[in-house]
Amino acid sequence: MSDFTHSFWPIYISVITVVSIIGTWVFLRSQTSRKLAPGEKPELMEHTWDGDLQDLNNPLPRWWLGLFYATLVFAVVYLALWPGLGNYAGILGWTSRGAYEDEVKAAEAKFQPVYAGFMKQDIATVAADPDARAIGRNLFLTYCSQCHGSDAAGARGFPNLTDGDWLYGGDPDTIKATITGGRAGVMPPLGVALGAQGTKEVANYVLSLSGRKHDAALAATGKVKFAENCTVCHTLEGTGMQAMGAPNLTDNVWLYGGSETTIVETIAKGRNGVMPAMTQTLGTTSNKEAKLHLLAAYVYGLSHKQ
Repeated sequence: MSDFTHSFWPIYISVITVVSIIGTWVFLRSQTSRKLAPGEKPELMEHTWDGDLQDLNNPLPRWWLGLFYATLVFAVVYLALWPGLGNYAGILGWTSRGAYEDEVKAAEAKFQPVYAGFMKQDIATVAADPDARAIGRNLFLTYCSQCHGSDAAGARGFPNLTDGDWLYGGDPDTIKATITGGRAGVMPPLGVALGAQGTKEVANYVLSLSGRKHDAALAATGKVKFAENCTVCHTLEGTGMQAMGAPNLTDNVWLYGGSETTIVETIAKGRNGVMPAMTQTLGTTSNKEAKLHLLAAYVYGLSHKQ
Protein backbone atom coordinates (compact mmCIF):
# COMPACT_ATOMS: atom_id res chain seq x y z
CA MET A 1 0.00 0.00 0.00
CA SER A 2 2.95 2.35 0.52
CA ASP A 3 3.39 2.46 -3.26
CA PHE A 4 -0.01 4.17 -3.56
CA THR A 5 0.50 6.70 -0.75
CA HIS A 6 3.90 7.98 -1.90
CA SER A 7 4.14 11.71 -2.64
CA PHE A 8 5.04 10.86 -6.26
CA TRP A 9 1.49 9.88 -7.18
CA PRO A 10 -0.27 13.23 -6.53
CA ILE A 11 2.39 14.92 -8.68
CA TYR A 12 2.03 12.27 -11.37
CA ILE A 13 -1.76 12.68 -11.49
CA SER A 14 -1.51 16.47 -11.58
CA VAL A 15 0.99 16.46 -14.45
CA ILE A 16 -1.04 13.99 -16.51
CA THR A 17 -4.21 16.06 -15.98
CA VAL A 18 -2.64 19.42 -16.88
CA VAL A 19 -0.77 18.00 -19.90
CA SER A 20 -4.01 16.39 -21.15
CA ILE A 21 -5.91 19.70 -20.99
CA ILE A 22 -3.14 21.69 -22.68
CA GLY A 23 -2.58 18.96 -25.26
CA THR A 24 -6.27 18.88 -26.14
CA TRP A 25 -6.33 22.68 -26.59
CA VAL A 26 -3.20 22.62 -28.80
CA PHE A 27 -4.62 19.82 -30.90
CA LEU A 28 -7.90 21.67 -31.45
CA ARG A 29 -6.08 24.85 -32.43
CA SER A 30 -3.80 23.03 -34.84
CA GLN A 31 -6.69 21.31 -36.57
CA THR A 32 -9.15 24.19 -36.78
CA SER A 33 -7.17 27.43 -37.13
CA ARG A 34 -7.43 27.54 -40.93
CA LYS A 35 -10.59 28.91 -42.53
CA LEU A 36 -11.68 28.60 -46.17
CA ALA A 37 -11.31 31.74 -48.23
CA PRO A 38 -14.44 32.99 -50.04
CA GLY A 39 -15.00 30.77 -53.03
CA GLU A 40 -12.31 28.30 -51.98
CA LYS A 41 -13.31 24.65 -52.23
CA PRO A 42 -12.44 22.25 -49.44
CA GLU A 43 -9.61 19.81 -49.98
CA LEU A 44 -10.67 16.53 -51.51
CA MET A 45 -9.39 13.58 -49.53
CA GLU A 46 -8.28 10.44 -51.34
CA HIS A 47 -11.45 8.55 -50.58
CA THR A 48 -14.34 7.94 -52.96
CA TRP A 49 -17.20 5.51 -52.52
CA ASP A 50 -19.99 4.36 -54.77
CA GLY A 51 -18.55 6.25 -57.73
CA ASP A 52 -19.28 9.82 -56.60
CA LEU A 53 -19.41 9.88 -52.81
CA GLN A 54 -16.43 12.09 -51.85
CA ASP A 55 -14.68 12.85 -48.54
CA LEU A 56 -13.99 16.59 -48.20
CA ASN A 57 -11.79 18.21 -45.55
CA ASN A 58 -14.28 20.83 -44.30
CA PRO A 59 -13.57 22.80 -41.10
CA LEU A 60 -15.75 21.91 -38.14
CA PRO A 61 -18.75 24.20 -37.47
CA ARG A 62 -17.96 26.97 -35.00
CA TRP A 63 -20.69 25.87 -32.58
CA TRP A 64 -19.19 22.38 -32.59
CA LEU A 65 -15.75 23.73 -31.77
CA GLY A 66 -17.32 25.90 -29.07
CA LEU A 67 -18.48 22.76 -27.26
CA PHE A 68 -14.96 21.36 -27.21
CA TYR A 69 -13.51 24.59 -25.85
CA ALA A 70 -16.33 24.82 -23.30
CA THR A 71 -15.35 21.43 -21.89
CA LEU A 72 -11.77 22.65 -21.49
CA VAL A 73 -12.95 25.80 -19.70
CA PHE A 74 -15.17 23.69 -17.45
CA ALA A 75 -12.23 21.41 -16.60
CA VAL A 76 -10.01 24.35 -15.65
CA VAL A 77 -12.71 26.00 -13.50
CA TYR A 78 -13.60 22.70 -11.81
CA LEU A 79 -9.98 21.90 -10.97
CA ALA A 80 -9.51 25.41 -9.59
CA LEU A 81 -12.55 25.22 -7.29
CA TRP A 82 -12.53 21.58 -6.20
CA PRO A 83 -9.82 18.98 -5.44
CA GLY A 84 -8.66 17.12 -8.50
CA LEU A 85 -4.99 17.95 -8.94
CA GLY A 86 -3.17 15.67 -6.54
CA ASN A 87 -3.03 17.22 -3.06
CA TYR A 88 -4.43 20.59 -4.15
CA ALA A 89 -7.55 21.20 -2.02
CA GLY A 90 -9.27 23.69 -4.35
CA ILE A 91 -10.35 27.26 -3.68
CA LEU A 92 -13.60 26.16 -2.01
CA GLY A 93 -11.78 23.78 0.34
CA TRP A 94 -14.36 21.02 -0.26
CA THR A 95 -13.67 17.54 1.15
CA SER A 96 -15.73 14.37 1.11
CA ARG A 97 -15.27 14.07 4.89
CA GLY A 98 -16.55 17.59 5.42
CA ALA A 99 -19.57 16.95 3.20
CA TYR A 100 -20.31 13.74 5.12
CA GLU A 101 -20.07 15.50 8.48
CA ASP A 102 -22.38 18.26 7.29
CA GLU A 103 -24.94 15.67 6.17
CA VAL A 104 -24.68 13.87 9.51
CA LYS A 105 -25.24 17.10 11.42
CA ALA A 106 -28.26 17.95 9.27
CA ALA A 107 -29.72 14.46 9.78
CA GLU A 108 -29.15 14.60 13.54
CA ALA A 109 -30.87 17.97 13.77
CA LYS A 110 -33.80 16.64 11.74
CA PHE A 111 -34.31 13.40 13.66
CA GLN A 112 -33.37 14.55 17.15
CA PRO A 113 -36.98 15.46 18.13
CA VAL A 114 -38.19 12.06 16.90
CA TYR A 115 -35.49 10.19 18.79
CA ALA A 116 -36.07 12.23 21.93
CA GLY A 117 -39.69 11.05 22.06
CA PHE A 118 -38.73 7.38 21.85
CA MET A 119 -35.98 7.75 24.45
CA LYS A 120 -38.63 8.66 27.02
CA GLN A 121 -40.29 5.26 26.55
CA ASP A 122 -39.09 1.83 27.65
CA ILE A 123 -37.97 -0.70 25.05
CA ALA A 124 -41.15 -2.82 25.21
CA THR A 125 -43.31 0.26 24.56
CA VAL A 126 -41.10 1.40 21.70
CA ALA A 127 -41.23 -2.10 20.19
CA ALA A 128 -45.02 -1.80 19.92
CA ASP A 129 -44.88 1.52 18.04
CA PRO A 130 -45.18 1.08 14.23
CA ASP A 131 -43.11 4.21 13.51
CA ALA A 132 -40.37 3.03 15.87
CA ARG A 133 -40.36 -0.41 14.25
CA ALA A 134 -39.95 1.18 10.81
CA ILE A 135 -36.94 3.18 12.00
CA GLY A 136 -35.55 0.18 13.87
CA ARG A 137 -35.88 -2.01 10.80
CA ASN A 138 -33.89 0.48 8.70
CA LEU A 139 -31.19 0.52 11.36
CA PHE A 140 -31.22 -3.29 11.51
CA LEU A 141 -30.86 -3.58 7.73
CA THR A 142 -27.96 -1.14 7.81
CA TYR A 143 -25.99 -2.53 10.75
CA CYS A 144 -27.17 -6.08 11.48
CA SER A 145 -28.53 -7.80 8.37
CA GLN A 146 -25.07 -8.71 7.07
CA CYS A 147 -24.85 -11.40 9.76
CA HIS A 148 -28.43 -12.06 10.85
CA GLY A 149 -30.08 -11.68 7.43
CA SER A 150 -32.64 -9.13 6.32
CA ASP A 151 -35.37 -11.28 7.89
CA ALA A 152 -33.35 -11.68 11.14
CA ALA A 153 -33.59 -15.47 10.77
CA GLY A 154 -29.81 -15.79 11.07
CA ALA A 155 -27.54 -18.35 9.43
CA ARG A 156 -25.00 -20.97 10.44
CA GLY A 157 -23.08 -19.43 13.33
CA PHE A 158 -25.38 -16.40 13.52
CA PRO A 159 -28.40 -16.62 15.85
CA ASN A 160 -31.99 -16.48 14.70
CA LEU A 161 -33.49 -13.43 16.40
CA THR A 162 -37.11 -14.35 15.75
CA ASP A 163 -37.47 -17.68 17.58
CA GLY A 164 -37.35 -16.64 21.22
CA ASP A 165 -34.21 -18.69 21.97
CA TRP A 166 -31.50 -16.49 23.49
CA LEU A 167 -27.89 -17.27 24.35
CA TYR A 168 -27.52 -14.38 26.78
CA GLY A 169 -31.16 -13.58 27.52
CA GLY A 170 -34.03 -11.99 25.66
CA ASP A 171 -35.23 -9.35 28.09
CA PRO A 172 -35.02 -5.71 26.88
CA ASP A 173 -32.05 -4.70 29.04
CA THR A 174 -29.98 -7.74 28.06
CA ILE A 175 -30.70 -7.29 24.37
CA LYS A 176 -29.64 -3.66 24.58
CA ALA A 177 -26.49 -4.65 26.47
CA THR A 178 -25.66 -7.24 23.80
CA ILE A 179 -26.09 -4.73 20.97
CA THR A 180 -24.20 -2.01 22.81
CA GLY A 181 -21.17 -3.91 24.06
CA GLY A 182 -21.14 -6.97 21.82
CA ARG A 183 -20.50 -10.57 22.88
CA ALA A 184 -17.63 -13.02 22.59
CA GLY A 185 -18.75 -16.63 22.91
CA VAL A 186 -16.12 -19.35 23.26
CA MET A 187 -16.64 -23.10 23.23
CA PRO A 188 -13.25 -24.67 24.13
CA PRO A 189 -12.03 -27.63 22.05
CA LEU A 190 -12.33 -30.92 23.94
CA GLY A 191 -11.15 -33.30 21.27
CA VAL A 192 -7.75 -33.91 22.86
CA ALA A 193 -9.21 -34.43 26.32
CA LEU A 194 -12.02 -36.75 25.22
CA GLY A 195 -10.39 -38.54 22.31
CA ALA A 196 -12.22 -39.55 19.14
CA GLN A 197 -14.37 -42.21 20.82
CA GLY A 198 -15.18 -40.03 23.83
CA THR A 199 -16.14 -37.14 21.57
CA LYS A 200 -18.54 -39.39 19.68
CA GLU A 201 -20.05 -40.63 22.93
CA VAL A 202 -20.63 -37.10 24.28
CA ALA A 203 -22.10 -36.06 20.92
CA ASN A 204 -24.65 -38.87 21.13
CA TYR A 205 -25.54 -37.88 24.67
CA VAL A 206 -26.06 -34.29 23.50
CA LEU A 207 -28.32 -35.60 20.74
CA SER A 208 -30.35 -37.48 23.32
CA LEU A 209 -30.92 -34.32 25.37
CA SER A 210 -33.09 -32.85 22.63
CA GLY A 211 -34.72 -36.14 21.62
CA ARG A 212 -32.82 -36.48 18.36
CA LYS A 213 -31.85 -39.82 16.85
CA HIS A 214 -28.82 -41.23 18.70
CA ASP A 215 -27.01 -44.37 19.78
CA ALA A 216 -28.29 -45.23 23.27
CA ALA A 217 -25.17 -47.18 24.28
CA LEU A 218 -22.84 -44.38 23.24
CA ALA A 219 -25.08 -41.82 24.92
CA ALA A 220 -25.02 -43.73 28.21
CA THR A 221 -21.22 -43.66 28.27
CA GLY A 222 -21.19 -40.07 27.03
CA LYS A 223 -23.38 -38.93 29.92
CA VAL A 224 -20.56 -39.54 32.37
CA LYS A 225 -18.04 -37.69 30.23
CA PHE A 226 -20.52 -34.85 29.74
CA ALA A 227 -20.87 -34.49 33.51
CA GLU A 228 -17.10 -34.37 33.88
CA ASN A 229 -16.35 -31.89 31.08
CA CYS A 230 -19.41 -29.90 30.04
CA THR A 231 -21.64 -29.16 33.02
CA VAL A 232 -19.66 -26.12 34.17
CA CYS A 233 -21.14 -24.20 31.25
CA HIS A 234 -24.15 -26.22 30.12
CA THR A 235 -25.30 -27.41 33.60
CA LEU A 236 -25.89 -31.04 34.54
CA GLU A 237 -29.27 -31.06 32.78
CA GLY A 238 -27.81 -29.47 29.63
CA THR A 239 -30.08 -26.45 29.83
CA GLY A 240 -27.24 -23.99 29.37
CA MET A 241 -26.27 -20.84 31.21
CA GLN A 242 -27.24 -17.44 29.79
CA ALA A 243 -24.79 -15.63 32.07
CA MET A 244 -21.99 -17.28 30.08
CA GLY A 245 -23.74 -17.49 26.73
CA ALA A 246 -23.71 -21.30 26.93
CA PRO A 247 -26.57 -22.64 24.78
CA ASN A 248 -29.42 -24.80 25.97
CA LEU A 249 -28.80 -28.28 24.53
CA THR A 250 -32.31 -29.59 25.25
CA ASP A 251 -34.42 -27.33 23.03
CA ASN A 252 -33.37 -28.58 19.56
CA VAL A 253 -32.21 -25.11 18.47
CA TRP A 254 -28.72 -25.31 16.96
CA LEU A 255 -26.41 -22.43 16.10
CA TYR A 256 -24.00 -24.45 13.96
CA GLY A 257 -26.17 -27.47 13.17
CA GLY A 258 -27.58 -30.44 15.06
CA SER A 259 -26.27 -33.42 13.11
CA GLU A 260 -23.94 -35.88 14.80
CA THR A 261 -21.10 -34.86 12.48
CA THR A 262 -21.49 -31.18 13.31
CA ILE A 263 -21.81 -31.79 17.04
CA VAL A 264 -18.68 -33.94 16.99
CA GLU A 265 -16.87 -31.13 15.17
CA THR A 266 -18.09 -28.57 17.70
CA ILE A 267 -16.97 -30.65 20.69
CA ALA A 268 -13.63 -31.61 19.16
CA LYS A 269 -12.59 -28.24 17.70
CA GLY A 270 -14.62 -25.76 19.75
CA ARG A 271 -16.36 -22.63 18.49
CA ASN A 272 -15.63 -18.92 18.64
CA GLY A 273 -18.51 -16.52 18.05
CA VAL A 274 -18.17 -12.74 18.08
CA MET A 275 -20.95 -10.17 18.13
CA PRO A 276 -19.33 -6.75 17.49
CA ALA A 277 -20.17 -3.80 19.73
CA MET A 278 -22.50 -1.44 17.91
CA THR A 279 -21.16 1.53 19.86
CA GLN A 280 -18.12 1.36 17.60
CA THR A 281 -20.14 0.88 14.43
CA LEU A 282 -22.56 3.73 15.16
CA GLY A 283 -19.67 6.11 15.81
CA THR A 284 -19.86 9.15 18.06
CA THR A 285 -23.05 10.79 16.84
CA SER A 286 -25.24 12.52 19.37
CA ASN A 287 -28.13 10.22 18.43
CA LYS A 288 -26.14 7.02 19.05
CA GLU A 289 -27.96 6.16 22.27
CA ALA A 290 -31.32 6.64 20.59
CA LYS A 291 -30.29 4.37 17.72
CA LEU A 292 -29.22 1.69 20.18
CA HIS A 293 -32.55 2.07 21.96
CA LEU A 294 -34.51 1.67 18.71
CA LEU A 295 -32.38 -1.25 17.55
CA ALA A 296 -32.93 -3.05 20.85
CA ALA A 297 -36.66 -2.40 20.63
CA TYR A 298 -36.82 -3.74 17.07
CA VAL A 299 -34.91 -6.91 17.97
CA TYR A 300 -37.03 -7.39 21.07
CA GLY A 301 -40.18 -7.03 18.99
CA LEU A 302 -39.06 -9.72 16.53
CA SER A 303 -39.69 -12.45 19.10
CA HIS A 304 -42.47 -10.65 20.97
CA LYS A 305 -45.04 -10.16 18.24
CA GLN A 306 -47.79 -9.25 20.66
